[in-house]
Amino acid sequence: MDTTASIFMPPGGSTIAGEIDAVFNYILYASTIVFAIVVFSMIFFIAKYRRRGKAGLTSSMDHNIGLEIIWTVIPTILVAIAFFMGFNAYLKLFVVPKDALEVKVTAQKWFWSFEYPEGATSINELVVPSGKAVKLLMSSKDVIHSFFVPDFRIKQDVLPNRYSMIWFEAPNVGEHNLFCAEYCGTKHSEMIGKVKVLPEREYNDWLEANSTVGEGMSLEDLGAKLYVSRACVTCHNIDGKAGNGPSFRGIFGEPVKLVGGSQAMVDENYIRKSILVPQADVVAGYQNIMPTYQGLLKERDVDALVAYIKSLKK
Repeated sequence: MDTTASIFMPPGGSTIAGEIDAVFNYILYASTIVFAIVVFSMIFFIAKYRRRGKAGLTSSMDHNIGLEIIWTVIPTILVAIAFFMGFNAYLKLFVVPKDALEVKVTAQKWFWSFEYPEGATSINELVVPSGKAVKLLMSSKDVIHSFFVPDFRIKQDVLPNRYSMIWFEAPNVGEHNLFCAEYCGTKHSEMIGKVKVLPEREYNDWLEANSTVGEGMSLEDLGAKLYVSRACVTCHNIDGKAGNGPSFRGIFGEPVKLVGGSQAMVDENYIRKSILVPQADVVAGYQNIMPTYQGLLKERDVDALVAYIKSLKK
């Protein structure tokens, strides 16, 4: 597969990229040629038939059948070609191969989470095997998002309360950028992830390791790992400075003021509740934008995050 980038497109990273590029290039070049012909003709006729000398009556000719047939038939043919090329690519994008690997994708403010059939999960990093068709079954927990991987030439809206679907096959090992292409709030521009394409053996090793992540680690060490991998770092820093959410530094054992004027003590139960039911107790001065991790974290994961936050002394 040709992976050479052009002035218009990044290198193609999927089997469908070449066909999408062919449609794009056809429309671009056909439009450019037609535009050039029309503009050149206008300039030519303006120059040729500009008024010179004494004004007189113009020709009584008001149409030319041959010319009208040409400028009707040729654009129709060009549009028909674009339609059939585009329709063929569209069908290939949405007719999923029978043996495709299915990954559940959940979008929410402001990260992507992925669930694999083997029980593994990941945040902001979709890991897939090379040379294998991958079906993405996608839904949103809050607002409309859009799954966009420029290298794969795929983009599909991700909607709340329903599933949307798209598939791809990445033949080459590598990493590709993942974006949200639908404005979804103040941190929309930071809803960025990666698609990591691995050789099949490495992919199977990753699945096995990911499904048993945390085994043999202390709760604090696992919490530190989850703090990054589960995107807590996006809103909560550990340097004592406030971000979109309160800093974790030295927060444990301290009272916090809540929206509405009440107060709460940051203990184990408060942290657990904030992870699983974040809308229940919102700290004063912050927006109610924390997503729930209900169903995304195992019980030991929650315990690990609690232990990690407890360890962050002032």
